[in-house]
Amino acid sequence: MRIYGDSISGNCLKVKWVADHLGREYQWIETDILQGESRTAAFLAMNPAGQVPAVILDDGRPLAQSNAIIIHLAEGSDLIPADAYDRARMLEWMFWEQYSHEPYVAVARFHVRYGGKAVADLEPRLVERGEGALQRLEDGLAASSFLVGEALTLADVALVAYTRVAHEGGFDLARYPRVQAWVKRVEGALKIA
Repeated sequence: MRIYGDSISGNCLKVKWVADHLGREYQWIETDILQGESRTAAFLAMNPAGQVPAVILDDGRPLAQSNAIIIHLAEGSDLIPADAYDRARMLEWMFWEQYSHEPYVAVARFHVRYGGKAVADLEPRLVERGEGALQRLEDGLAASSFLVGEALTLADVALVAYTRVAHEGGFDLARYPRVQAWVKRVEGALKIA
C-alpha cells in the first residue's frame, strides 16, 4: 500500500497512525501541500479532488478521504466496535469531526502555524466555533475514557489528530481537562508522541 500524505496534516497522520497501529505495511510518500504537490497532473489522475491523504491499496485501487481510508483499513479490527449502536456512535463522532471540528480547529491552526496569521487576527467566528467544538469533546468525555465507551475506536483517532495540536491555532487545552487527559490516553494507545 502507498500512502500519499503531508506530515503536517492531521488528516494524513490519522491514516499513518491506523496503519501503524494495525501493523499494516505501507510506503509513505510525502506530498507537500504547501508546495502544490497534490495539484500535479500525476496526483490529480490518482485523486481528482487534489487532496491528501490518498492511498493506493495493495490491489492498485485508489481511495481518498481520511475517514473513509481509516474505516477501510480498520475493517474487522478492534478499532471498529462490533456492536451496531456503538459503531454508529463512532461514525457519528467521525462525521461531526469533519463538519464541526476540523473546519475550525484545523483551519485556525493552519492560518496561525503555516499562514503566519496572529491568533488575534483570526476570524472571531472561527475561534468561537473551534472553542465550541472543544467544549463538545469535553462534554462528550464526561462519562467515559474514550469517545465510545472504554475502548479506543476510530472516533478517537479521527478527533485526536487536530485536537492534540489545537494550541497551534491559539486554543488553550487547559480549559478542557478531560480533553487533555483523553489526548494523552489516545496518544499512548496509538504510541504517538
